[in-house]
Amino acid sequence: MPNHQHLQALLRPNQPSSSHSFTSRLLLLLTVLPLTLATLAFVLQWRGGVTDPTTRWAPPGSQHLFPGMDPSSLSPTAHLQHSSPSDCVNLVRGSSPSLPYYQGWKFDDGSNLKPKICITTSTSAGLEQILPWMFYHKVIGVSTFFLFVEGKAATPDVSKVLEAIPGVKLIYRTRDLEEKQARSRIWNETWLSSFFYKPCNHELFVKQSLNMEMAIIMARDAGMDWILHLDTDELIHPAGAREYSLRQLLLDVPGNVDMVIFPNYESSIEREDIKEPFTEVSMFKRNYDHLPKDTYFGMYKESTRGNPNYFLTYGNGKSAARIQDHLRPNGAHRWHNYMKTPNEIKLEEAAVLHYTYAKFSDLTSRRDRCGCKPTKEDVKRCFMLDFDRAAFIIASTATEEEMLSWYREHVVWGDKDIKMKLLRKGILTRIYAPMAIIQGLRESSVFSSVIASAPTTLSKDKFFSTIASTNSSRAVASESLPARKIGRSREYQATVRRVLDIESAASYEAAVPPLSPPGLVDDLPIIEV
Repeated sequence: MPNHQHLQALLRPNQPSSSHSFTSRLLLLLTVLPLTLATLAFVLQWRGGVTDPTTRWAPPGSQHLFPGMDPSSLSPTAHLQHSSPSDCVNLVRGSSPSLPYYQGWKFDDGSNLKPKICITTSTSAGLEQILPWMFYHKVIGVSTFFLFVEGKAATPDVSKVLEAIPGVKLIYRTRDLEEKQARSRIWNETWLSSFFYKPCNHELFVKQSLNMEMAIIMARDAGMDWILHLDTDELIHPAGAREYSLRQLLLDVPGNVDMVIFPNYESSIEREDIKEPFTEVSMFKRNYDHLPKDTYFGMYKESTRGNPNYFLTYGNGKSAARIQDHLRPNGAHRWHNYMKTPNEIKLEEAAVLHYTYAKFSDLTSRRDRCGCKPTKEDVKRCFMLDFDRAAFIIASTATEEEMLSWYREHVVWGDKDIKMKLLRKGILTRIYAPMAIIQGLRESSVFSSVIASAPTTLSKDKFFSTIASTNSSRAVASESLPARKIGRSREYQATVRRVLDIESAASYEAAVPPLSPPGLVDDLPIIEV
């Protein structure tokens, strides 16, 4: 019995000590285990044992996400993921599911892909602009191009290269073409008539509309599903699609939608010596439709920097139309239908990137295309937008040094503080995908291969019979078309009667011109008195 009591006395003092020891071990284990796991994970990832989910679709050998794959690539911080253009070049060379319509820059002809997309344009540009523009759109899913060419674009050296590219159809601005368009339906209707017999931008606007009317017929005959009208200084940016693909973007459009509107973003250059905008410009000003109203109007003065409007040029975007019966253009920016009001949607992320005044030479090139007097009164006849008018006057009256100074002040974004402020607010944004794609095309010798593979000789008889004596980029519609309206045949008179009969059954709104974005006054409520 005493031994038993003695044993209990010995054990009692040890109980608290045992409990304390167990608690200490448990705390040590809970502290060391997370640290051990974190260290292990770090070591595995550093050695490549863990796959980062954000890079699983990157091209083989690349550790970066392809620019533009992420639908959020429009965000102001997206540019932080990419360090240099050379990184982007390496990305586009690989085979990636983000760009499904090429393999090693060998383009799919699109015969088995849906929907089939075509682009129509009116251009006098050279190969240095047309080829990057065209093949970029091939990469994102466009298969067919209807090019209405004149000026440099219609010269033998350029046209023989373009004609050799699969899916490209050239239409030369000949006297025969102008006579056919003078008898076309929309020339004899009222919705476009307010733009007739005016020079420069108005003339171009009419040409574009007449060419779009012909392109609709060619697109329908070619079995196209969608048609877009773009200038050769504009690129579609299909953000928001599951892959960087215009085809995927339009495939996801509901079947009851007739027209898709792409708000435009405007290039915001950071140097005055840019030579190739598509591969040198990455900063863009976002459209009003893609910004909160309070941000847009709250930063309006900082965004305009003393210019007449938020954008230098137009701000009402471009559109794609589903090919269907009774489709017609409604000016260069929109489409319409003779028998119904199209059901349209405006995309929330995708955009048209407009590289406007991106080169200093754009000032003089616009001046050289128009024979207007550099006065405030006369430029209103030539140009629809205020900045174009101001730029024409400067280019026509100032010295080279004065023009460069004006260009730096009104076009170039040199103030780093303002630039960073607007980038943080989301008004300015970085977009790298087009730059990467076009640079990749160039580095892969796509453009030089196309030029080298073009026929070395062109049928001169065929070529000169198409251009006849009217192949100048300054062939003014107000000088040529009215002369051919006189003495038309009875067939023309019958056409007019048919048009008038149709017009009596439908009312047409005026063509949509290039419009400036909303200004501070534009958003104020209308007060009726």
